[in-house]
Amino acid sequence: MKRVAPMVLAIVAGALLLGTAAAQAQEFEYVGSKNCKKCHLKQFKSWEATTMATTYEKLKPGEAAEAKTAAGLDPAADYTTDQSCVACHVTGMGKPGGFVDMETTPELANVGCESCHGPGGTYIQDGYMTLDNKEYVKADIVAVGLVDTVGEAQCIGCHNSESPFVDEGFVFDYEAVKDQGTHEHYPLKYSH
Repeated sequence: MKRVAPMVLAIVAGALLLGTAAAQAQEFEYVGSKNCKKCHLKQFKSWEATTMATTYEKLKPGEAAEAKTAAGLDPAADYTTDQSCVACHVTGMGKPGGFVDMETTPELANVGCESCHGPGGTYIQDGYMTLDNKEYVKADIVAVGLVDTVGEAQCIGCHNSESPFVDEGFVFDYEAVKDQGTHEHYPLKYSH
């Protein structure tokens, strides 16, 4: 009996750890910008008017032909399956719940809210920030996988010298563009 108890404890502890890991993977999944729109309508609408909201389209044949030609790319080619291109034109590729392909996850095509702010899977669950729970405190968003303040790190993953659309020696100047942003901003006030 004494030998069985430690083994049972080890099995139970292992199961709990696996369950926690699975829950965390599920919590931090991408859900698409339309889920953000429910509470952040002004930001969604202003983002929708940016090139970030239509960047996947630029991978299609004939789209952005002049820019592709200038970058030394074939404007007639279809880049929608070129993984080196797609990663910077979609949300969450290669991450839990992130973009897979247009058949599986069309809601994650384009550079959406979660590309900069992080996956919103937990944030929109009951008990967190929802239309029914407007009192959820902003300080807790980091605990559910979101980024409180978007910084240079979120930008330079794609806006770097590896992109065919920048010249050699390119240095992304975050300070020069940070106030332009990708959408209308607001101070701790939500659009309901």
